[in-house]
Amino acid sequence: MSEVPVRVAVIVGRFREGRFAPTVANWFTGEAAAHGGFEVDVVDCADPALPLAFPAFGSEPAPEVGRLAARLAAADAFVVITPEYNHSYPASLKNAVDWFRSEWQAKPVAFVAYGGLSGGLRAVEHLRPVFAELHAVTIRDTVSFHGAHGRFDESGSPTDAETTGAAVKQLLDQLEWWARSLADARASRAYPV
Repeated sequence: MSEVPVRVAVIVGRFREGRFAPTVANWFTGEAAAHGGFEVDVVDCADPALPLAFPAFGSEPAPEVGRLAARLAAADAFVVITPEYNHSYPASLKNAVDWFRSEWQAKPVAFVAYGGLSGGLRAVEHLRPVFAELHAVTIRDTVSFHGAHGRFDESGSPTDAETTGAAVKQLLDQLEWWARSLADARASRAYPV
């Protein structure tokens, strides 16, 4: 009997004209689909753009917030694709994370980072305590692209396919394990918040 695929929301955290994020996201979603354990939902911070201002206490948020909340709540796991921006992660990603709370709780979060010299790893290290505050579990292994623009060929594939393939397989194997384990735990008892 085969297991039901893990529903993973891939959060594309860069919202800028001419961005490199779609190259990384397209590659990653292809890897996740080929892995076989996942059903992928791509959540792009650029579409729809979430409002920056939170509504007054007791007011209803904008409709796009509710639609995204439903998608995140349906996910068993998350993968955040982020560049490094000023030694951290972009404001569009912070905005997307901060709109929600219960949707992240007791679920695993993995990271695919890209950037210059640090490969986006400083952004990841800034995201870990944010997700800990939201009661999410971050996966230790990260896929990182240093000098990202030179690490992908014209077709959007990594130039070092063997090393990158091994790294993404490790990340996906760990994400699937955590997603299934935490889903079982959530099904047997409510997460105490």
